[in-house]
Amino acid sequence: MILDILGIMDILRHRFPFLLVDRILSIQDGKKIVAVKNVTANEPFFPGHFPGEPIMPGVLIIEAMAQAGAILAIVSDKIPRNHVTYFGGIDNARFRRPVVPGDVLRLELEISNKRRGIYFLTGKAYVDDQLAAEADLKATFALKDLPS
Repeated sequence: MILDILGIMDILRHRFPFLLVDRILSIQDGKKIVAVKNVTANEPFFPGHFPGEPIMPGVLIIEAMAQAGAILAIVSDKIPRNHVTYFGGIDNARFRRPVVPGDVLRLELEISNKRRGIYFLTGKAYVDDQLAAEADLKATFALKDLPS
C-alpha cells in the first residue's frame, strides 16, 4: 500500500505544522511500514534550532517515527477513526547523525509485539543509507468522542 499526504491525513489527525510524515512507501499489514519525511529549509523549527546551523530536533525525528507507527497500527488492525493514538513510551533512543534541510528521512518501523491494545514498535530513521536515529516505541489507542 502506498499513501500520499491526503491518504495520510485521512488516517492521522495530525496537521501542519505537526504532521511529520509526507508519504507511505509500503505497508506490510501487522508487520512493517516504510514512510518518508522530506526535510525542507522552511520547517518551522529551523529558525530556532539552530540559527546558522539548522538541525532537525531529535524529538521530532522520534515523533515522525511514532506517526508512521500509528499509521501501521491503524491500517493493520482497522482501528476506527474515533480512536486517538497516544505515544506511550520510548526506550533505547539513539541519534547517529544530524538531519538537515534537504535530507529525505526514511522511516522504517516494525511491530515487535502487541498486548492489550499496546503496540511495541522498533523504529529506524535513515538519510540515504545512513542510520540517523533509532528507538523502541510504544503506542496505545483510546476510544474518544472526537470533534470533527
